[in-house]
Amino acid sequence: MADPENTLVLETTKGRVVIELRPDLAPLHVERIKTLAREKFYDGVPFHRVIEGFMAQSGDPTGTGTGGSKHPDLKAEFNAEPHVRGVCSMARTSNPNSANSQFFICFDDARFLDKQYTVWGKVVEGMENIDKVKRGEPVRDPDRITSMRVQADAA
Repeated sequence: MADPENTLVLETTKGRVVIELRPDLAPLHVERIKTLAREKFYDGVPFHRVIEGFMAQSGDPTGTGTGGSKHPDLKAEFNAEPHVRGVCSMARTSNPNSANSQFFICFDDARFLDKQYTVWGKVVEGMENIDKVKRGEPVRDPDRITSMRVQADAA
């Protein structure tokens, strides 16, 4: 049985997506994602960078790829978890300790990112909905996260 405290439910313009959080891999990143979800930070945020065969990125309220939250950047928690289909990982600048609120979901193997980006979860339901997200860099009239909640709070 999934742990509701470590399960995220995203409602998107393409449908529902459920993500299993991995505090065992990246406790600080999981805590940040849950904090932002509880602040309703992700509600209405676009998938601003979506590359076919690679990943869908979100988490920037400005939709430009340069925005973040009011919280300080996180120290990297790189781990050995492979970047494969459905994996959720933090976006960052060239500074390894610059992850804040932006994250991406892998469409396919992206093993070249392994141990350089912090994996914090995996889609366990609704990956077909992520597959439907409109592509682009930047995306014109992008799909959005309409709401993102920690499952324990929705009970």
